[in-house]
Amino acid sequence: MNDVRFPEPVSLKFPTASRNVASSFEALECLDQQWPEWARGRSWRAAARACRDALDGWRSARDARKAFVKAARRAGLVPSEARAPRTSRPIRAIDALRPEMSLSGWQ
Repeated sequence: MNDVRFPEPVSLKFPTASRNVASSFEALECLDQQWPEWARGRSWRAAARACRDALDGWRSARDARKAFVKAARRAGLVPSEARAPRTSRPIRAIDALRPEMSLSGWQ
């Protein structure tokens, strides 16, 4: 079993310290030893499974990182400046074609 490095390290902020996680093995170690008990739910299990699968060669490092980041966000461990900015809802073509339409119907 070889360690699988993430394409980009994940920065986490715990109440007592910060940590950079750069591989599937480090992610499993973090999930097992440092993760808050209250945050060990479905996304935590999915992240652990994805990291184990990456170590076994069944999943990619990108998939493992994605699952780990999702669990970290749900646990509130991703620093606010590292979070991806939310984008506004894209304008649908139908909205752009009907400017006279209001929320209450036709004007």
